[in-house]
Amino acid sequence: MSFIDLFRQGDAITQVVAVLLLAMSVASWVVILWKGWLLRRASRDVSRSTAAFWQAPSVAEGQQRAAAFDRESLVLPLIAATQVEAAGSLAAAGDRSQQLTRLLRDALHGVLDKLQFGQVLLATVGSTAPFVGLLGTVWGIYHALTGIAAASQISIDKIAGPVGESLIMTAAGLAVAIPAVLGYNIYGRLIGRIEADLEGFARDLRELLTHDANAATPRQGAKTSAGSSGLHEVRSVGA
Repeated sequence: MSFIDLFRQGDAITQVVAVLLLAMSVASWVVILWKGWLLRRASRDVSRSTAAFWQAPSVAEGQQRAAAFDRESLVLPLIAATQVEAAGSLAAAGDRSQQLTRLLRDALHGVLDKLQFGQVLLATVGSTAPFVGLLGTVWGIYHALTGIAAASQISIDKIAGPVGESLIMTAAGLAVAIPAVLGYNIYGRLIGRIEADLEGFARDLRELLTHDANAATPRQGAKTSAGSSGLHEVRSVGA
């Protein structure tokens, strides 16, 4: 007795459970294959694009070099976020370090949403598929016991067949859940590594731009002080 035969001979509830398990299996495998391809590219691109950025002489040149390796657009949104200007608004309030922290945090959340897409589906399938299969098993055993009670003679053949057919649902639920759980755990670990690399890059980028902003401020203050001193001297001579 195959799964297809069980589907054909089952009632409406059995067929709904079978279709649901099939849909969950297809969806989880699509996510598993797609995320495996995505995370493989992402882990390689993040390291290459960040290395290319730090070897550049300027931020603008670093952005161009990183674009050649960042195929999934994971590093470029962080660099582009530091160039956003919001003068005259609350976003521009505070010092440069606070502004960069807010901008990089928002950009990092967007990047991580892309990496974590599909994880909820894998977790849902991994946790619910066994219970869906168990529902089909319980329902099948109920119908098997009902048929046995209505029969005039009871034998091991009449018991083993219907019960074995019902247990196929449990096996199907486990077959759907196990790949989803494995994919969720493995990809969660890979996403954690990439997330750590992106957070480190964002922190280093904020420190770099904050240092540049602080270095530019004293020079502007020095020019202002020099101009005021010269003006004072001119007034003294005129007096």
